[in-house]
Amino acid sequence: MADPTPFLHAFDPTTLREYDIRGIVGKTLHPADAFAIGRCFGSIVARAGGARVAVGYDGRLSSPMLEAALVEGLIASGMTVLRIGRGPTPMLYFAATTREADGAVMVTGSHNPPDYNGFKMMLGRKPFFGTAIRDLGAMAAAGDVVHAPAGTAETLEIAADYITRLLHDWDGGTRALKVVWDNGNGAAGEVLPALAGGLPGSHTILNGPIDGRFPAHHPDPTVPANLVELIARVRAEGADLGIAFDGDADRIGVVDDQGTILFGDQLMVVLGRDVLHTHPGATIIADVKASQVLFDEIARAGGTPLMWKTGHSLIKAKMAETGAPLAGEMSGHIFFADRWYGFDDALYAAVRVLGVVARMDRPLSAVRAALPHVVNTPELRFDCDDTRKFAVIAEVAARLEKAGAQLSRIDGVRVQTADGWWLLRASNTQAVLVARAEAADAAGLERLKAALVAELAASGLAAPDFDAAISGGH
Repeated sequence: MADPTPFLHAFDPTTLREYDIRGIVGKTLHPADAFAIGRCFGSIVARAGGARVAVGYDGRLSSPMLEAALVEGLIASGMTVLRIGRGPTPMLYFAATTREADGAVMVTGSHNPPDYNGFKMMLGRKPFFGTAIRDLGAMAAAGDVVHAPAGTAETLEIAADYITRLLHDWDGGTRALKVVWDNGNGAAGEVLPALAGGLPGSHTILNGPIDGRFPAHHPDPTVPANLVELIARVRAEGADLGIAFDGDADRIGVVDDQGTILFGDQLMVVLGRDVLHTHPGATIIADVKASQVLFDEIARAGGTPLMWKTGHSLIKAKMAETGAPLAGEMSGHIFFADRWYGFDDALYAAVRVLGVVARMDRPLSAVRAALPHVVNTPELRFDCDDTRKFAVIAEVAARLEKAGAQLSRIDGVRVQTADGWWLLRASNTQAVLVARAEAADAAGLERLKAALVAELAASGLAAPDFDAAISGGH
């Protein structure tokens, strides 16, 4: 069938990223881009034999506009569009999974500043990323789309089913925990009160209303400065723990009863031990930035730790490949395939964390304090041109291998020494290198940092600013 409106579109190249499409609204990202994504993604779904795509959007001010244009593009490709409206990204994944959609697109800027927005996609039950995103860009540039009769759109009310399913896996009994939640004015704001109200205990919600300007603080729970309000309220109320979400609620942050942050790898120890009770010997996956403590503790608990590449799409794919019941990243993406669907969902992770705490005979702070203590740098990100960053990693790896160093090449280079380890990897989404180091004590950490600096210098790069952010260790 001839298409009455010939289609050609060029994306700003900076928006086509490894895991999603993301840009600055009005500068690098426009409604025409949203239409083109729908037109091309709908064509991909159609060519794969599908016809139904679920669509949702977050609380950013630009999201309704972009969602409407996206839906127009999907309809132009003949799709039946299931519009779930505003809510967290994992609620869209839930809708696509339980309603057996052939694809899903979420309009979300995640934890980026308010003027950003973007699109996360799923084809069938699998993440849509990497070369698939680049191929979508090429399709738009070539006008390579299907020509089909216009599709339709329908509203799908999914929130009540999603909340019911989240509560179904509550396993903490009737213990009345005192919990403080920080929604950060993010997309979970309309489902969180119903979820908290369905759990035992006393629940306080901070920054509950959805507000795409994020007036309270930036919606990224991995940055300690964004947890200051949550920490203060946990301490003031004598709460058992605090939970925070990012802007679209696919990443979680946790604060214990003393107001101390549990980093992503520490949280994975708590969850991994629990999952291994019912899945002895199971594979538990974490990314290369995670502490060695996590991998050691999973092995000590009888599990099979697996270090993998950073990136939620890459982790999801590896999880499906290995059949792992649990995976997680330092960034706070937690993936449950144990009783859940395998996608990253901070609301579901929160239910499981609360269940574990409710069944404990000691406070969460005691579990954290009992973990082996290490000292580490924060995640260090420093500029390196896109045309150079992967070459630097290759040069460093070649020198280290020639010197007989003990290293992993899973994602960049992770070097193990008697002091601990250091990591250098190229970001898949930005023109930066990422570094981290961890040791048993401060002197060891200084030696690891010196080794990292020496390798950077050998490739003509200056040392990162280790004092830009201070980590007290964990």
